[in-house]
Amino acid sequence: LGCASVTVGSPIVPLGSAVTASCTIQRELCHGLEQGKVRISWMLDNKLVAGSQRQGPGGTEVSNLTLPRFNHTQARLWCCVEWNGTKQRVGMAEIRAGYPPAKPLNLSCVLNLSDYGLTCHWEQGSDSHLPTSVVLKCAGSRAHCSVCHRSRGQAVTGCTPRGGHSHCMVPRRLLQLYRQMEIWVSATNALGTAESEHLHIDPMDVAKLDPPVLQSIQSIPFQTDCIALAWDAAWGTEHMELQCELRYRAPEDPAWALVTGIIGQAGIAQRCGFLFGTQYHFQMRCRRSSASALASWSEWSPGRNYTTHEKAPTGKLDAWWGAQPAGTGARLEVQLRWKAPGQREANGQVLGYRVTLSPRRRGRDPPTICNTTHTQCSFSVPAGTRRVYLSAYNAAGESAPTEVVLLERKGQPLAGLRAVPGGERSLWVHWEAPLAPVIAYVLEWQWVTTEPGHCSTCWQIEHDGAATTALIQDGIEPFQRYNISLYPLYEGIVGVPVHTTAYSQQKAPSHAPKLHLKRISRSEAELCWEPLPVEMQNGFITSYTIFWANSITDMASATVNPSLSSFVIQGLKPSTLYKVHIMASTAAGGTNGTSLTLVTTVLDDTEIQFLFLTLGLVFVGLMVLLVCFQKNERMKEQLWPSVPDPANSSLGKWVPAAVPQEPLHVLTAREPGPTAISTVTVLEREAGKQPGKEHPTPAAAPPALPRPYVRQEGPGEPVQYARVGGAGYRGQRLLPEPAPRFYENLRGRGNGGGGGGAGDWGFLEEPPATFPLLQGL
Repeated sequence: LGCASVTVGSPIVPLGSAVTASCTIQRELCHGLEQGKVRISWMLDNKLVAGSQRQGPGGTEVSNLTLPRFNHTQARLWCCVEWNGTKQRVGMAEIRAGYPPAKPLNLSCVLNLSDYGLTCHWEQGSDSHLPTSVVLKCAGSRAHCSVCHRSRGQAVTGCTPRGGHSHCMVPRRLLQLYRQMEIWVSATNALGTAESEHLHIDPMDVAKLDPPVLQSIQSIPFQTDCIALAWDAAWGTEHMELQCELRYRAPEDPAWALVTGIIGQAGIAQRCGFLFGTQYHFQMRCRRSSASALASWSEWSPGRNYTTHEKAPTGKLDAWWGAQPAGTGARLEVQLRWKAPGQREANGQVLGYRVTLSPRRRGRDPPTICNTTHTQCSFSVPAGTRRVYLSAYNAAGESAPTEVVLLERKGQPLAGLRAVPGGERSLWVHWEAPLAPVIAYVLEWQWVTTEPGHCSTCWQIEHDGAATTALIQDGIEPFQRYNISLYPLYEGIVGVPVHTTAYSQQKAPSHAPKLHLKRISRSEAELCWEPLPVEMQNGFITSYTIFWANSITDMASATVNPSLSSFVIQGLKPSTLYKVHIMASTAAGGTNGTSLTLVTTVLDDTEIQFLFLTLGLVFVGLMVLLVCFQKNERMKEQLWPSVPDPANSSLGKWVPAAVPQEPLHVLTAREPGPTAISTVTVLEREAGKQPGKEHPTPAAAPPALPRPYVRQEGPGEPVQYARVGGAGYRGQRLLPEPAPRFYENLRGRGNGGGGGGAGDWGFLEEPPATFPLLQGL
């Protein structure tokens, strides 16, 4: 509004220090505030802070503010007055806080010989939170002084880094070559100035030279472990006296070997102590020999490879063997293994190995029983052979033979063998020392797999007979089981081996076994599973856990010993569905298998057997009754009586051919119709008589025929009964009413075979027409 003025003690203060401010209000310049009381308040950014207010000279209102600790790196302080119920901002002051500049560190400079510009680098230090100017300064120093300082009137030149970087380049025109110069970095802000350490250098001392050139490398003819290396200075540095370093290493060396103190402009450097038949990589770098310790080295030269001369292998070979009788026992089968010599003993590339039965003598080579490029050999020797000789050879010659004594393995075994992980790919083996003195120990280890195998290199010799620990590192893989064997080597005999198993690292099994249902009943279920292959175990199986649950109960579990492969779940409910799974566990975790669904039965096995036995007995009883009914005719006749079929009866042949048209008269006035037959009784024929076979005889009086009779069944419905002879009737004549006619009985059943007249026949009292069977015909 132009009626207020704000003043502060200092607009830039150290971070955390006190800040004072004052706000003065002139009433006559603030429209609307001429009348009434003026209320002044303060705001730091948007936060209200309290100050004190007093009456100033000339009718002004003054408010003072003190902030004991200013913890903002940058903030705005507002002076406000109340007008119409609101706070109006009438004045402002900006305050910044920070630290003095930090001291620049690690100043270093390099002179580029291509343009002779001096490039310097440094580290800026911590942030001051304030605008800071950084300048690289340099000035000439007085010559020939131990502690050089610039003169009072010496001009200071330098360069300013751009873009906030911590490096810049001093051009050639500002440098004094081959003279001492003082170089430092200055950092300045509102709270102070800081300078780096001052360098007193000749710019040529820090010149970055190009690397030298390696010309040739060769072995010194009569000292084959020494080499001579010819080198030359880089272009543009021929006039300088150089100080150089040479470094080299073989491919298997962990670090470079360094050769220092090579002085000159060019020449030949010699070095001894190289291994025979070994390839080395050489590099070289240089700087001015008169340079200070701050001078920069050139880059390493391009590498150059060289292989030293070979000579015959030296030293003894570590060997181990196994022997057993072959065939009838006249020969001995030997499996010999050995370790390849190290590079220092091989003296070049080993071309092969030779095994003989006797050592090599001057002028005569013994017969070779094995010549191979491998580190193992199997051969047969005569029984009783106790020594063989092993040697290695390369292009330069053959080593001295190593005597291998085939000792018997009958010595005292060790005690307390155990193995623990030594790392992801190593195992520590511990054992107790025996009472008898031991020359050395032989360790063997084999990877345990489902398919049996043999590792020819998985063994090592511990030459310290007093040792009780050994570290196995060759061929050890995590999550694989290893069988470890330890043989003590005594004087003249080999001890019986002891064995243990170990893992270098364990984890949960790759898979869990698959469950199979072996037996189930109404309250039990027997489960079985196949043990996991050792490749899938990933550790020692500590336990199997069986989990089961139905749809309404919580899950139950049981822990099973890892040596078992079956388990019986008890206490199940009948006719209930359960889900079961198995978890295989090691010390590092467990793995769940797939779920198996099973349903318990309604009855137990004994109940099912009793039920089937009962049903079987019932079935057998029914079959027995059925057979009895089939075999017993009397019982069959009582239950199922035989009733003749009227349609197939022989009564149809009774009517003679001479009187076929003779009418049949019935006494009853009703129309003739079928009459129901209630009972038919068959009479047995005479013994020895065959129907139709008898000879004709004179007519005789017919026998007395059975009389038909009628039994009243209901009102007006007579049911007729009749008796029929067992042999039937033949040649009967139906007689009309009222005078019945005679008929001839061809069966000849009469008295003495004679014939008779009508009076001898004894006719029925009722007419034949009322005979039910005849009426049906």
